Amino acid sequence: MTNVLPIRVLCVDDHEIVREGVALKINRQPDMTVVAAAATGEQAIELFREHRPDITLMDLQLPSLSGLDAIHAIRKIEPGARIIVLTMYDGDENIYRAMHGGAVTYLLKGTLSDDLVRIVREVHAGGQPIPPGVATSLANRLSQSGLSPREVEVIELMAGGLRNKEIAARLGITTETARVHVKHILTKLRVKDRVAAVVVALERGIIHLK
Repeated sequence: MTNVLPIRVLCVDDHEIVREGVALKINRQPDMTVVAAAATGEQAIELFREHRPDITLMDLQLPSLSGLDAIHAIRKIEPGARIIVLTMYDGDENIYRAMHGGAVTYLLKGTLSDDLVRIVREVHAGGQPIPPGVATSLANRLSQSGLSPREVEVIELMAGGLRNKEIAARLGITTETARVHVKHILTKLRVKDRVAAVVVALERGIIHLK
């Protein structure tokens, strides 16, 4: 009988208890093993380069280098890397950026452990199992206009309470240009005022509280 090699998993999360919990579940499976665990994006990249895992479970919120940046770096090392995002952020912009950046699928940390194991197997087999809620959020995001990088910078400053003149000074643009950016942001987010814009941006994962 031919021995089947186990699915080799890299777990990336800045919380030790999460890493340990995932490792416990994965290592209980007869066809899976955790080959390494990383607490930062930088560690994730180095451990991926060293171990070349079959599956990488990636959190998005990491210290220093974000999970999204780590996904981009890993995909440069191995374009076919199978990365599953496992995070607490359910905003449609988070989902869009992760999937657009090369993640195979996107799971919330509330996902039942049995579902996680099943999805790891499906992704390893070449599938792309996307939970219904994630698919709906992604479809909603694709139906809307995304903010430009400059507009994201502007709304991050808006979230910090800065007004147009202060935003202009911070970004080295004119006050009128800042005002136009704010107007475009309100239109794209389909809101009528700055406070609502910040709330929607936070809910969708366009920006995050520092």
